[in-house]
Amino acid sequence: MSRITPFTSPLLLGFDAMEKTLERIAKGNDGYPPYNIERIRSDDALGEPERLRITLAVAGFSEDELDVTTEENQLVIRGRQSENGERDYLHRGIAARQFQRVFVLAEGMHVSGAELRNGLLSVDLIRPEPVRMVKKINISVPE
Repeated sequence: MSRITPFTSPLLLGFDAMEKTLERIAKGNDGYPPYNIERIRSDDALGEPERLRITLAVAGFSEDELDVTTEENQLVIRGRQSENGERDYLHRGIAARQFQRVFVLAEGMHVSGAELRNGLLSVDLIRPEPVRMVKKINISVPE
């Protein structure tokens, strides 16, 4: 039995890498940590590019335990808490948990900064307006 995906259309050429990326992200999404994505409005009269902000709830993580990187066209946010063997817990309801959250970035998007405040990690992105290109393709006629 063959698998049919939206990318199998003969009109969508060269999207196989995107399909693999979407499959990988769908498999690794356990919902932790929770996050918001918001559009930051700017004054359109100034012609500034659109900005987005991703905010993750990372209570209990210090700046040293968080890692924000871009790898190819992906924003990767990782958190690694180290176990503290010096503590003797009577009850432990807050687990030291690792996570990795991946966001696929459109062409031209880049990270402008990241900030950790009150247990929330905010990552700001700039999405520039795409340049519209029209290119004339000459048709050759064999002799």
